[in-house]
Amino acid sequence: MPRVSIIIVTWNALPLLKRFLPSVLATDYPDFEVILADNASADGSAAFVRERFPSVKVVRHPENWRFCRGNNAALPHATGRYVVLLNNDVEVPPGWLHPLVEVMEDQPDVAAVQPKLLQTDKQEGAPRRFEYAGASGGFIDRAGYPFTRGRLFDTLEPDHGQYDDARDIFWATGAAIMLRRTALDGDAGSVGLLDETFAMHMEEIDLCWRLWRAGWRVRIAPQSAVYHLGGSSLPKGTPRKTYYNFRNSLLMLYKHLPPRRWRRVFALRAALDTAAAARMAAQGNFDEARAVARAYRDAHRRKAQYTDQRPPGDADTVLPPYRGLVPVDHFLRGRRRFSDLPTERFRALGPRTADGGRWTPARER
Repeated sequence: MPRVSIIIVTWNALPLLKRFLPSVLATDYPDFEVILADNASADGSAAFVRERFPSVKVVRHPENWRFCRGNNAALPHATGRYVVLLNNDVEVPPGWLHPLVEVMEDQPDVAAVQPKLLQTDKQEGAPRRFEYAGASGGFIDRAGYPFTRGRLFDTLEPDHGQYDDARDIFWATGAAIMLRRTALDGDAGSVGLLDETFAMHMEEIDLCWRLWRAGWRVRIAPQSAVYHLGGSSLPKGTPRKTYYNFRNSLLMLYKHLPPRRWRRVFALRAALDTAAAARMAAQGNFDEARAVARAYRDAHRRKAQYTDQRPPGDADTVLPPYRGLVPVDHFLRGRRRFSDLPTERFRALGPRTADGGRWTPARER
């Protein structure tokens, strides 16, 4: 079996490591390594792990490099054919790696695969609910709003097995994503690492979009399920989280959409996001509303760095898979579940040429 490297970025989260790291080390896969990327924690995390779990390779960063740079800097220490980016608040069952590796080994054009992501806590006698960060695989709508199979905005479905079909998805969750190493830093068709401008939030969607544009595929392997606490780095509703989500979404759209389509989408997003900020202010969340305005200002200031990466036309990119608008579907039309969305509004995943033929991926040119 090929070696798997599991990278866990942490910052001042010793209680989480005590709670969740033992389950990772109890993985029954025959050949894996765990790399703890410590972002200069001041709570003794690195010393604790070195003493209690000597098999873990601890990589100490000089400062808090956050999620993207923390993972990127740890990647050269990984020796596996496949790399898993795993949040420090994820509990895994012993056999969780096997279905992910099987997808990678059986489908060489797959560059990323995620397990099903469920909440850590459940009510007795009730099924677990999907977890916000990834559920059973992610998509975005035509304005760039992300959603998942099992979660539309804050509506989390209980897991009844309704999304247990293995299939292509647009993006895989950064909370637990397996990546093909050669797709990141190999030769033809490699797309690079996480975009460090993003720092945190939306970085996995950007990475998966780059993979699709390069001709790779992204999958969900629901036979593997892991349990995510969520909100450990930045709790929901904090201005910083709001800032990163809005700013990074705009940067991602600018990077991946052709100029004409970007202009239309930006006008739509500006209207919808202004309404969202007004709602925040009306609810007394003035810091969040100001974070939206700051996100727009900073996205405008930073977007020029992506000009050379932009596709010239629709035929040169992979367009958002859902043609509709999830905010309209959810808040105005009352569609609460992924299965409520009209299937005819989803376009086939993968790039195509203007005449409808299959686009030749970069790794095959």
